[in-house]
Parts: sequence; C-alpha cells; structure tokens
Amino acid sequence: MATGRPATGHTVRVYLEEDARRTFAMAVDWPGWGRAGRDAEAALASLLEYRPRYLAAIGPAAADLPDTDRVDVVARVPGNATTRFGAPGVVPPSDHEGWSADEARRQVALLEAAWSAFDDVVAAAPATLRKGPRGGGRDRDAVAAHVLDTEPAYARKAGLGRPAPKDRVGLDALRADLLGLLVGSPGPAPDARGWPAPYVVRRMAWHALDHAWEIEDRAGPAADQPPATGAVRS
Repeated sequence: MATGRPATGHTVRVYLEEDARRTFAMAVDWPGWGRAGRDAEAALASLLEYRPRYLAAIGPAAADLPDTDRVDVVARVPGNATTRFGAPGVVPPSDHEGWSADEARRQVALLEAAWSAFDDVVAAAPATLRKGPRGGGRDRDAVAAHVLDTEPAYARKAGLGRPAPKDRVGLDALRADLLGLLVGSPGPAPDARGWPAPYVVRRMAWHALDHAWEIEDRAGPAADQPPATGAVRS
C-alpha cells in the first residue's frame, strides 16, 4: 500500500547502509540529506552536522524539516561494492512500499530544489578547483558533466527509456518527463532491475548535493574565471 510521510514532527527517520569500511546515514523523508562515516556513529554525526547546509541548499522546499537532532533509525541494510566505493547503493525496505500522491509531489519538489542548488553552485564556482592532498579531483566542468551524465541512467532505473540528451534543452526535457513519471509512480520499481520511485528521488538528490558541496568545498577565488558550462539553467 502506498504510504505518506509519518507525521512524527520531532524526529528524523534515517536508515543506515553499513559496510565494514563505510556507513551511510540517509534521511528517509528528505532526499539529498545523507552523509557517510567510518561507522554508524560517525555517519549519524555527519548527517546532523550537515542539517544547516541541507536547509541552505534546499531552501523553502525543506521549510518543515524537523528542528531537532533526534533521529529514528528505522532500518539497517548491508552495504555493497557501491557503498565501499563512496555512494549509497542499497534500496531500503520502506522504499518498496511506495508513497502517496502528496508525498510523491513533496519529495519530487525536493529533488527539483537539489537540482537548482547544484546548478547555482556550478554557475558561481571558478573553473579550476583546489586539488586534494595528493593532487586529485576534477575541476568544475568535469564534476558538472559527471553529475548530468548520470541522469539518463537514473531515469532508466525509474523506468524511463530515453536516449542521453545532447544539450541543456534535452536535459530539461528528460527531467520533466522523469518528474512526471515519478509523481505518477506510487508503486514499486517497474521490474527487478529498476529502482522504486522514492529511491530514485533520494539517490538523484543525494548525488546532486554531494557534488555541489564538493565544488563549494574545493572552490578557490572566482576572479577572472570563464562562465560555467553544462549545468547553468537556461
């Protein structure tokens, strides 16, 4: 049966995706809000530390985010190779229950806000980003291209079969079709290879915000830099 978001108001529902090397703490009802740590305690601490940053990125769409540091761990799922690599990769049981039409619209609005936040960060960032301690890390446009290049694959996981867009117009069209599909998909994944709609939204929002924050953290002085490409809203 499709369900809506529980009206707890005083706690944040979280599931833990746990591997021997890394644990993700993911907010069930707030797509994009998820952080990793070496274990459950570290992941939950990081999640709560990022609450103000999540609010700043998402803006009005997260206006009713509970003002609390209390979390309710509703599930613990074993991680996999994707978890070890550095991304959430396991669908929690609650996502297979579907969602109500109102909850679908609410979470899809949060995904749109995450996309907008990513686009804004890319537009404001310098082209060259600070490297890591060993000289690694992609620059702005490479990060933007990576994020946008994944969206057709995520759309296919939701059951939307479309060729990869060739430009921003095509990307916007793909996103519009995907949002329509997600809002109208209260049930489970379309087939065994797909993802249920709540997980598609959470994974896409997480990916956009995680890389937006990466760009912000690695951005240097923006003077005399060319405009960003690929992720700027038209």
